[in-house]
Amino acid sequence: MAITRLTDIITVFDSKWTYGDVKFGYESEVNQDHDTQYPLMLVEPPESTIPVVYNGREEYTFEINFYNLYSQAAQSVVTLQKRWDNLQDLANEWLDMVLKNYQDVSVEAYLEDESIAIERVKEVANDRLVQIKLTFTMSAFTKCFRPVSHYPSDYSDLKVWLKSDSGVTFDIASKRVSAWADQSGNSSNVAQATAANQPLRYGYDGINDKAYLDFDGTNDDFVSGSNLPITTDFTIFEVSKINQLNDVVFGWYRSNAAILIGSGAGGFITASVSDGTNTITATTSGHLNALPHISILKKHNKRIDLEYYDFENSKTATDQNSSFDNTFAFNTAPFNVGSYNGGKYLDGQLNELIIFNRALSDAEIAEVRGYLNLKYKIY
Repeated sequence: MAITRLTDIITVFDSKWTYGDVKFGYESEVNQDHDTQYPLMLVEPPESTIPVVYNGREEYTFEINFYNLYSQAAQSVVTLQKRWDNLQDLANEWLDMVLKNYQDVSVEAYLEDESIAIERVKEVANDRLVQIKLTFTMSAFTKCFRPVSHYPSDYSDLKVWLKSDSGVTFDIASKRVSAWADQSGNSSNVAQATAANQPLRYGYDGINDKAYLDFDGTNDDFVSGSNLPITTDFTIFEVSKINQLNDVVFGWYRSNAAILIGSGAGGFITASVSDGTNTITATTSGHLNALPHISILKKHNKRIDLEYYDFENSKTATDQNSSFDNTFAFNTAPFNVGSYNGGKYLDGQLNELIIFNRALSDAEIAEVRGYLNLKYKIY
């Protein structure tokens, strides 16, 4: 029974590390074949203890090492402290998602109180890597625990969740991305078959030194493999850095009906929604200036609300049209990431795109935005 439960825990560990490779073994085996996709999680075989007073549970002490690249080029622009901090952010997010796996199911395992220890190590047999060592104890077969962070998957009607640190299929040598897998569980995947039109994937040096996809502003984009999975009302979040005017982060078009989010002619964040006849457009004040930002578009009834946040600005805008057809459904055509209707190609970086098939409440929007800001530290 204990072996089965340990196998279950390891399976959960593997499934929640979506940022790079997972290996099970020892530190001496890191990068032996020089084909690792970083950041890497290495799970060492745990120590097992049966409590003196046995009550049907077993305690496993895990030592898990997280590695990321720290090349000479990176050393000139990113401090070791920042690279460590961001690797620890991924480790913390991974552990939180592991705990959430057990939160709302039958009680199977929990984290022992005060069992977590974090150690930062620089020398790992390859001075181009940084390492975080995480040690903790899990007790199987007994009571539960409650993680405290909010994630998009905590809210109903999540339909698209694209993260540049997860689900990205790319060529290691050229960095060209051919596919980006949806993390919402709805298979709302996007892809680009033409190599010349594929954005580049970088595992670091983006917003807050996080992973990002780089679009060239000429022809780079993705198209979804299925129709946009939203009907009438929706909420869209995006984290990006836009370098030029009239660029689109997210676009959808069919017979003059449209949704787009991007930069306008004045350099402001703008969003537009059309039913094919009537259009609602909102534009925030304050110039983008290629700043890392979070923007949020909520469409509800005959109105849209737009929010924009960067390190010093917080802007909102709204627009409504009493003639707008609120029964119009947007699930009749695929969507694009990084372009709109064959143009307006994005020149910039995209970190995350989240779409809900409903108008979220103000409290829900604040919590999802809080998740994004905690991760990317925009403001």
